[in-house]
Formats: sequence, C-alpha cells, structure tokens
Amino acid sequence: MREFFPILQKCRLFDGISQADLEKMLNCLPARHKSFIKNSFILTAGEKTGNAGIVLTGAAHIVNDSYEGRRKIIERTTIGGLFVEDFVCANVEKLSVSVVAAEETEVLFIDCKRIVSTCPSACVFHTRLIRNFTILMAEKNISKLQKMEHITQATTREKLLSYLTNEARLAGKKKFTISFNREELAHYLSVERSGLSAELSKMQDDGLIHYQGNQFELLNPQGPIHYA
Repeated sequence: MREFFPILQKCRLFDGISQADLEKMLNCLPARHKSFIKNSFILTAGEKTGNAGIVLTGAAHIVNDSYEGRRKIIERTTIGGLFVEDFVCANVEKLSVSVVAAEETEVLFIDCKRIVSTCPSACVFHTRLIRNFTILMAEKNISKLQKMEHITQATTREKLLSYLTNEARLAGKKKFTISFNREELAHYLSVERSGLSAELSKMQDDGLIHYQGNQFELLNPQGPIHYA
C-alpha cells in the first residue's frame, strides 16, 4: 500500500494530510486495494452499495448500459479521482450505474461513510478530511452541470463545440488533448459514433477546428475564447 502514498497525497481528498496521518487514515477508513484489467467491471449496476473507489493507476468510466446494450459514459475518473461516493453517502441500496476499467486500473476502496461521520478515534486530521471531501463533491457537481450543458445542445455540432470549448478552457489554451477516443466521446455526448466522426470532419472542413487523433485545436473564427 505504501507504494501508492505519493499518488494518494496528490489526491484532492487527502490534500494537506501528512504521510504519517495518511497511513493512520487508511487503517481507519479502512482501505482495500484491487487491480482490474481493461474493459472489466469494477462495480456493476444492481450491486449493493458498499465502498467508494479511488483510482490509483489507469482510469475508470462510470457508465449506464441500456436494456438494448447502448452505453452512455457519465463520467471519466482518472488517477486520484473518487467514484460512487455519492451513492454510498446517500445510503442508496443498489447502484444504478456501473464502473468499468477504461484501461488496466488499480483501485483503492474506502468506506467514505466514515469520512462524514464522527471518528471514534478522534483523529486530528478528520476535520481536514471532511473539508476536502466537501470541496471534492462540489467540484464534481460542477463537472456534472458542465456535462449537462454539453449533452442538452440541439445538434451533434453544438454538443461537440460545447465540449471542446470547455476542454480548451480547462487546458488554458486552444491546442489540447482529450482523454476519450471516438467511441468513448460518442458515448459521453450521447450521439452515434458515425455521426460524431462525420461531424468532426465537417467542422474541420468548415475551419472551426483542426484535429489529429485526440489532439485538437479550436480555430475559433467567430471571436476569442475567454479561458478560466
């Protein structure tokens, strides 16, 4: 477990917590480590809600698979990110989403209910942990609102422009790299892959964007983008 301490100390949840306190905390939560191969299920919809997960290596997709087998990617969680903590803290009996390893992934499972409850050991770092957890939950809510902005656009082009503009703002520049491949991006934006690929080509022909693989540039002929 100690080999992951450098990663955990960079995790927003453990911001400002020393390595010595981190070791105590992992025993308190308690923590359990597990590895997953690419495309395997980390958690499956319908499972009883247990522990939340922290991505140690790789990446995880929170997905919703329809009865017909159509997949929607709700969220991508990368190294240091937390997933299904909202289900656990809300005492939801069963998960309504699945979590899939987007690549070879290692996960640390923790009982996040202990984060928001009184610590029986009166740990000195618990107040900081609660503060970090509250900030993290707020940031994830903002991210979900941003996604809603993308997918509620009327056309595939508008969805792409909304998503790519936000990615440019996050990167702080007009040239940036996205984390999704084409199929994943289609699942994330709730559009058909063929339609998405065709629209990307049209947008490039129209001088709106330039792309190669996962590298994009917003050419933005209609005015400057104000980056955050």
